Amino acid sequence: MKQGLSLRVSQHLALTPQLQQSIRLLQLSTLEMAQEVEQMLDENPFLERSEEMAERETFGLEQTDVPVSAGEQIAEASLPDAPGPLLSPSDTSSSTSTSTDAGEGDGLESKLDGATPVEESWEGDGTVEMAPDDSEWGGDAPARNSGSGDGDETASAADLARAPVSLQDFLHDQARCLRLSDEDRAALYFLIESLNDDGYLEESLAELAGAWLHLSGVPQLAGDPHDGLEEREALEQRLSVALQLLQHMEPSGVGARDLGECLRLQILELRNTAEARAALAICSQPLELMAKRDVKRLCNLCGLDDETVRAALGLIARLEPKPGRRFVDVERNVVVPDVIVTRAGRGFKVILNPDVMPRLRVHDVYANAMRQNRGGRDNGGEAGHAAMQQRLQEARWFIKNIQQRFDTILRVSSAIVERQRNFFMHGELAMRPLVLREIADELGLHESTISRVTTAKYMATPFGTYELKYFFGSSLGTETGGNASSTAVRALLKQFIAAEEAAKPLSDNQLSDLLREQGIECARRTVAKYREALRIAPANLRKSL
Repeated sequence: MKQGLSLRVSQHLALTPQLQQSIRLLQLSTLEMAQEVEQMLDENPFLERSEEMAERETFGLEQTDVPVSAGEQIAEASLPDAPGPLLSPSDTSSSTSTSTDAGEGDGLESKLDGATPVEESWEGDGTVEMAPDDSEWGGDAPARNSGSGDGDETASAADLARAPVSLQDFLHDQARCLRLSDEDRAALYFLIESLNDDGYLEESLAELAGAWLHLSGVPQLAGDPHDGLEEREALEQRLSVALQLLQHMEPSGVGARDLGECLRLQILELRNTAEARAALAICSQPLELMAKRDVKRLCNLCGLDDETVRAALGLIARLEPKPGRRFVDVERNVVVPDVIVTRAGRGFKVILNPDVMPRLRVHDVYANAMRQNRGGRDNGGEAGHAAMQQRLQEARWFIKNIQQRFDTILRVSSAIVERQRNFFMHGELAMRPLVLREIADELGLHESTISRVTTAKYMATPFGTYELKYFFGSSLGTETGGNASSTAVRALLKQFIAAEEAAKPLSDNQLSDLLREQGIECARRTVAKYREALRIAPANLRKSL
């Protein structure tokens, strides 16, 4: 084996911590972004949230680090060597705009391609001066709590008025109106707290009794199986009485163990008519027959005529299968848009939602204190000063990365609006095919960057709020050689089904033929896939009784 020296030239990609953070922030949703901001505010003393309105200064990412003067460099000579500027990002504008420039800046991927190996450090270039971009970012966002001294009381009253009432609170209010013993009240309270969000009891009374004994500190039955059996049976009997009280409360059907019992409880609250009696008999049968609307078998099993069974099924269809549905806190599922699109003359205006833009800035007091004690040894010496300088640089880069995140979202959203202009004018049927590569090529970004931007980001349009991914779809061929968007095809299917005869719903084959008449080649299996994606039942379940 012969030893020797060889020279090899290679290139490799070095991801700095700043660039890694920028990529990570880009794929976060609005809620995750807010949590990230709160965590950074807790960890970094140089970062603060500004509530007052301040004039927004013009700055760009090239101004991240202000070069130090010669005198300052001499003063810093005693400190450890600090690397130079970590990145040289291109200019991006922090203001919202109605249009985007494809040549503006390089995206994340363009920075990756041109990045040179650098030391993975947050230390920056040794600058502790207040840079032009250390001022408040997000100045366009309105302050949430501002106004007169009684503004907090007004906000609290409004928040209390909007606070939803949970199902448990609603039932507890009814329980307080009943004259019960302490034991019965405790049993009723235990059952109410055991309900799920839909108002059902998922455990049996025996399981609930065992859980109560466990919570009460009663040891489990061991050895002789008869030990404590009487106590368990008495507890189950008490829970059974409490269950009867619970099932007579509002909303009707609460406290049921299954769907059949829930429907029966609601039917018992109705008038004693032939339809109600027939509905009770149907609910006692396997629910699969009712779901399939098998009228013939239901007639045979219940001993009823065809007309009565159909009337009873119509009555059951008007019942509420989930009694606790209206008490669910819908605000937990409210989608806050990141981008708002409005009409502006003959075009459309694309702006960032100011409510989701964090208003951050570098803490003036701490930054000035570092500048005054530059190179000193009063506050921990060189190591302490270097650590605080690193924190200051982290705060600056965090603000820049947030700004770049929103700038990228705005650029991508503006490109989508430009490409899908017909949708914003005419709706879903005018949607055109669009893939990620088209937007990536237009903006000079990578497809992965577009994918991160369009995931969990939402746009408020004149037709509703949609995820940015909604505007991308595959294409289907047409007879004329053109392409039709899959989103437009789904909208067309929804339109066909909405206009069908209730007694003769359209099958998947018929829907495929209708699309073919419109010049769109779509197989039956593709129609079935789109129908299931729209959560539309098949023809046999859509048939009206």
